[in-house]
Amino acid sequence: MSSQEESSKSRPMNVVTAKGSKAEKSYRARAGLPAGAKLQPEAIAPGLHPTPKHNLVFHGGKTIQNLTFTNFFVGGPNSWKTSDIQNIDKALAAAMSDKNLNNVMVQYFNNQPITSTFKPSQILAGAKPAVFSQGDVERLVTQLQQQGKLNGFNLGSTVFNFMLPSGTVLNADAAPTNTATTHPVQSAAAAHNPVHPEEEDSSLEGLGGYHGSVHITPQVTVYYAVGVFSERRPDGTENGIVAFNEPWKNIVATFYHELNEARTDADVEDAIKAGNDPNGARFLGWVSRQGEECGDFPMSEVGPALNLIMKEVPLTSGGGTVPVQFQYSNAVKGPEGPIPAPHPLPAH
Repeated sequence: MSSQEESSKSRPMNVVTAKGSKAEKSYRARAGLPAGAKLQPEAIAPGLHPTPKHNLVFHGGKTIQNLTFTNFFVGGPNSWKTSDIQNIDKALAAAMSDKNLNNVMVQYFNNQPITSTFKPSQILAGAKPAVFSQGDVERLVTQLQQQGKLNGFNLGSTVFNFMLPSGTVLNADAAPTNTATTHPVQSAAAAHNPVHPEEEDSSLEGLGGYHGSVHITPQVTVYYAVGVFSERRPDGTENGIVAFNEPWKNIVATFYHELNEARTDADVEDAIKAGNDPNGARFLGWVSRQGEECGDFPMSEVGPALNLIMKEVPLTSGGGTVPVQFQYSNAVKGPEGPIPAPHPLPAH
């Protein structure tokens, strides 16, 4: 997080955090819309009540109707179980392209069809990092692009997911955790980290992941999401957000959250970096008056009762279930699970 961002009193949320955690309190204290943003004026998840004041408002920024994404697994092959990679890839691809889940999200695209295309994942070389920061992921994005590893992707409609391995702590520090010059792909995954992982914007304090973008050049922008391996640690504490009985399911739900937010609010990072500049609001897509994206308020609303919105839901195809986090739906004024048909658009 840059000093400019830290000093801004109002910033949209582009993170997933656990209710009541230090990470949530830290981000909530800064949440809001940039100056100049618009403030214009039923199958809700069971157990929840409508919350119209948190409805999303379109601010005119970029959305991605036809999304492509791929997964980069950080930490080398020894840091990952083959079964976890296979489960994550399969479930996330299925969730993002599921018709009934997308029937909720199409309301933010004027009820026009949305698509999602998954490209084969890769394991990145390098040692498992102890801590991974926003500076690390942004540097890694830049290095991969410069090496030609992102060639063949339409960068304007692709989100690159960076999956962190078991034991790695995620934080939102703007500085890389290692400044030494090493192998281009390995440098972001170096072992020693001088940043204190106990800070509030850490996965040890409830941070699950976030999405953003990197301007490689004025003409080239790369979109990314990064997420922690959410699990209960041997000492009983949690790293990330633990909602399911298997960590890979937590990862899928986290990235389902992040990809839908990237899909509906692609350039939020530019709005955050603009601080309170009124022109920063033009970068926002669908964001609530409180600065929340489509996945944010549901997490805040349910608190420790994650089972109300983080569920394994049946695929429309009948091919099993997928773990997801319900997203905010203006149509029901709250979190909503899969539905058989889109809601009618509101009359204007």
